[in-house]
Amino acid sequence: MTTENETLITETPSKKKKSVVREWIEALLLALIAATLIRTFLIEAYTIPTSSMEKTLLVGDYLFVSKLNYGPRIPITPLAFPLAHNTMPYTNGKSYSEAIKLPYYRLPGFSSIKNNDIVVFNYPMDDERPVDKRENYIKRCVALPNDQLQIVNRQLQINGQAAYMPPNMQFEYFVQTEDKPINEKAVLNMGVNEGGQVISDSGFLYKYTLTNQNLPQIAALPNATLDTIVRPKGIFIPEEPVFPQDPLHYAWNIDNYGPLTVPAKGLTVTLDSANVVLYRRIIENYEGNTLKQEGNKFTINGEETNQYTFKMNYYFMMGDNRHNSADSRYWGFVPEDHIVGKAVMTWLSIEDGKIRWDRVLKWITNN
Repeated sequence: MTTENETLITETPSKKKKSVVREWIEALLLALIAATLIRTFLIEAYTIPTSSMEKTLLVGDYLFVSKLNYGPRIPITPLAFPLAHNTMPYTNGKSYSEAIKLPYYRLPGFSSIKNNDIVVFNYPMDDERPVDKRENYIKRCVALPNDQLQIVNRQLQINGQAAYMPPNMQFEYFVQTEDKPINEKAVLNMGVNEGGQVISDSGFLYKYTLTNQNLPQIAALPNATLDTIVRPKGIFIPEEPVFPQDPLHYAWNIDNYGPLTVPAKGLTVTLDSANVVLYRRIIENYEGNTLKQEGNKFTINGEETNQYTFKMNYYFMMGDNRHNSADSRYWGFVPEDHIVGKAVMTWLSIEDGKIRWDRVLKWITNN
């Protein structure tokens, strides 16, 4: 019994303190969830592995790619090892499961893709993997849906007008000297890092990949003669088989290409025996239809028709290193569901183990 001045105190058992191991595991899981959400919906880091965008982007550049600009793509294969793309670290085994596959859907973004945007996308020809697990490529978007594209003697034209030429765009050139070889160190000091001497019957012949800024520098070398390399119009080059790989109807090459209209969502085309090669992969692979052909007669999903209306927008991508870039000239259009994001910043750049400080935290512009 208690008096009125006494207070009853009841004790409750204290919560069991978490172990250090459990705290670390929970912290790690939270960090993985946060990193995955940021990587999926906001921004992701990429590395430039090849020279197809030289000198705009360099091998060894580390980029931030914004998912917000064009809208984050909802993962198509959500069951995947955290922070891995398509292979497991160290083992190179598959890092994802296709037990669950979601339809393509993109959240609203800040803007649509513009001409000359530098875009990261999934490689369209990688049929062995789901769309979002295909290899990542980075190129410049040179043509939008409904644009007509043509290349005339290396000059890109969009809708009949000369297209923008990036200041660091590169092409191959022949350089010849008669009596003395070129000083290779002097060429390297100009920033020229692709090319070298080739076999010639007379004098000293070199093939270099040059920017417009390099041209007067090379021309100023003693007794140097500089020649432009252009593949002739109307010649299909088997060693450089460009899309749609049909020399009978499309005798194109990387320097004289098109005209070609980029497909747009809602656009209807009339198929025939000549142009079906342009659209077959879109109809069958990208948009999931069954296409059968007998001469000029076509059956799509069991229905005879020579009309097809595109379900998605498509884009045409090219590298700024125009004579050394595997791009849309070789494999055609990039579907909208393959778009990953826009390259916005170089946050680090390394060459031969050394940091290129002038490229650290550098914003990427379309110029």
